[in-house]
Amino acid sequence: MSSSSQGPLAGVRVIELGQIAAGPFAGSLLADLGADVIKIERPDGGDGMRGWPPLSTTAAGEAPYSENFASLNRNKRSVALDLKDHAGIDRLLSLAGVADVLVENYRPGVLARLGAGYEAVSARNPGIVYCSISGYGQTGPYAHKGAFDVTVQGMSGLMSVTGEPGGGPVKCGVPVGDFCAGLYAAYSITANLMRAGETGRGAHIDCSMLGSLIGVAALQTSEYFGTGKAPRPFGSAHPRNAPYQAFRASDEHFIIAAGNDRLFAQVCAAIGQPELAEDPRFTSQPLRAEHQAALVAILGPKFTERTAAEWIGEMDARGVPCAPINDYPRVFEDPQVGHLGLVHPLTLPNGVETRTTGFPVTMSGYAFEIHRSPPALGAHTAEVLRDWLGEAPAEPAA
Repeated sequence: MSSSSQGPLAGVRVIELGQIAAGPFAGSLLADLGADVIKIERPDGGDGMRGWPPLSTTAAGEAPYSENFASLNRNKRSVALDLKDHAGIDRLLSLAGVADVLVENYRPGVLARLGAGYEAVSARNPGIVYCSISGYGQTGPYAHKGAFDVTVQGMSGLMSVTGEPGGGPVKCGVPVGDFCAGLYAAYSITANLMRAGETGRGAHIDCSMLGSLIGVAALQTSEYFGTGKAPRPFGSAHPRNAPYQAFRASDEHFIIAAGNDRLFAQVCAAIGQPELAEDPRFTSQPLRAEHQAALVAILGPKFTERTAAEWIGEMDARGVPCAPINDYPRVFEDPQVGHLGLVHPLTLPNGVETRTTGFPVTMSGYAFEIHRSPPALGAHTAEVLRDWLGEAPAEPAA
């Protein structure tokens, strides 16, 4: 693999002090677009995700390597520094002095106590964009409260609208608190890089998982603001659209989303009941949403008469949005996923050949590539100190 990238962020230097998911995901987004991202890790084990399964190893017995870790840390370099040691902090501050971005997801106040908070770093480098990611924000009554994805999903309201009506709390199967925060962080960093380029002044970004999940819940929060009532879970259904959910076919579930009158008329024709479109309960989108229990009671038995694939073919022919409910093995067999080129080969540091998903957005003038394998712990310490600080490599012991 090449060691350089010409992506839109080529030339941007990023320090990532990231653990597990939110910070490393933000760093990976910047690295995928060409930034030189150095991941600062403690020498005794590094990022805790290095120990997360699946741990892949070769038949030759090389050290196991986490594929979870690899998915968030390709295209980065790893530098091992002990931040509890004055020499480690001095090295970090020297690197921050020539960096464009620092992104961290330590608990609020930790880096400041170590001497590498925003004030200390910006005093040395006024143009740096310093992004702090945390569960609940850098200030306020919950600033020092511990946070994991599931706790913030609960706190944010997201779990109150997830799951089946009348069922127990259900978290999203993807860690959306971590990944939404990483997305907001990368977006905010890029915006502030533009301003820093114009003014020479950086910024301190306070990106919380709580705020990020509330931010992406705009439809649910506006429903509450508009009605004064708490939105509730609908399973796979929708509070304002019907039929817009999963149905059971003769073999498995599938999804249809008939989001307007024309599409609903096509669904009615598909099941052999075109007159259903004129039923007074179903003549408009709001009425179908209001009476969707009655509508599902009519549609449900009809859909069990054919297979999911047959219904998907029927709905596709009629222009009704529809889809199978794929597991991940089926996702990666899908021709559209193949056409989008979302899966890439990846070589781990121990020689294991595996696969990973790439940056999912295409753009003219740049093609995503994995130009650096995910790093072994501290593999690039000497290289980065040479490249960024001009330090000569240490002489080998006699």
